[in-house]
Amino acid sequence: MAKIDPIIQKAIDMTNQLIEWRRSFHQHPELSFQEYWTSQYILDTLERLPGMKVEKGIGIETSVIGILTTGEGPSIAIRADIDALPIQEKNETSYASRNDGVMHACGHDAHTAILLGTATILSNLFKEESIKGTVTFIFQPAEESTDEKGLSGSPYMVDDGAYDHVDTAIALHVCPWLPVGGIQMNDGFSMANVDVFEAKISGTGGHGAYPERGTDPIWMLGPVMQALYGIVSRKVSTLDPAVVSIGQINAGTASNIIPSEVSITGTLRSYTPEVRNQLGLELKKALSIVEPLGGEFSLTIERGEPALKNDPYVNQLLFKVITKIYPEFNISEGPFGLGGEDFGYVTQKIPGSMFFLGAAPIDGMNRDLHTPIFDIDESCLPIGTAILAKTALEFLEGEGKLTTINTNVEVEIHEA
Repeated sequence: MAKIDPIIQKAIDMTNQLIEWRRSFHQHPELSFQEYWTSQYILDTLERLPGMKVEKGIGIETSVIGILTTGEGPSIAIRADIDALPIQEKNETSYASRNDGVMHACGHDAHTAILLGTATILSNLFKEESIKGTVTFIFQPAEESTDEKGLSGSPYMVDDGAYDHVDTAIALHVCPWLPVGGIQMNDGFSMANVDVFEAKISGTGGHGAYPERGTDPIWMLGPVMQALYGIVSRKVSTLDPAVVSIGQINAGTASNIIPSEVSITGTLRSYTPEVRNQLGLELKKALSIVEPLGGEFSLTIERGEPALKNDPYVNQLLFKVITKIYPEFNISEGPFGLGGEDFGYVTQKIPGSMFFLGAAPIDGMNRDLHTPIFDIDESCLPIGTAILAKTALEFLEGEGKLTTINTNVEVEIHEA
């Protein structure tokens, strides 16, 4: 029988504690920028760990950072998001949400528990062994939503120095489409630029019985919609991931009144900066169709989080660790989709990477992200803890050098 890695054993020994933490967070979910109970729970837990320096309120009032350091050597940050979503949970479990209309439907409760477990293991190792370097544990609020400035939690923490003097950063996300024992990784752009647009088409409006006496913005909307939905299929290269989606159309007050204005809101998703810029330009062209029809338009685009760009050398470090301690795992390769992830602000600043951790429950139900029945197989918790802890140690022991790694390990790679 192969000898189990000591880090795996430490994580396995913590399984009950990891589950307890995860269920506590799940029962007490809090929305973005409101994570007061959650952050206090994290703070109290970190302060009990030997050698842990704890800071609160970096960038955002509800952020918490733990730091283990010897004062010299390389530095790595590990990040977990801690906020929940405005969703009414439909799961009937003993640990279901106790906060009406709020639910951990994206796995941030698991991310937080896993990072607490990682911090616990590494704090004891820093105390017992001669480790050189720094590990920063970043518990980030407000990944799911933005404030009145259009900003989520990550840019506030980046701007306030949470990642200053950090050489690299890693994170994970629980994955409902992969079973426990599955991992998904991807080099380069892996999640999307997220932009929100609002457009207004203006005409004169008028009486519904006499449309020839005015200009009708609802009529103008028809060709505009065709042009908008044609951007991705006819303007953007088929090799570039991109999405233009309309989420809201608002107009009118009565059946016999032609309104003077139609408003449209939607989202733009892309991977590369070039396509991101192209979508904005094509959107403006599509709206300009109204001008020869007698209308006018206005357009505002709010730029959200940048695309998550995984550093290939950080990925190689993660790959080396996973195949070393879990050689039986199935690693799939491919981008994670056009969802947003504000860890992209971090990977703009320093080399970093996020991987997806298989967590699908075995009940056969599709418990997807952002749904009222989302849940995980909690046996993924010690796995995520072991991978993060081992990767941090490997990085510090390698003196922070991110170089090409030849693992000489055969791993099944298939499309996700």
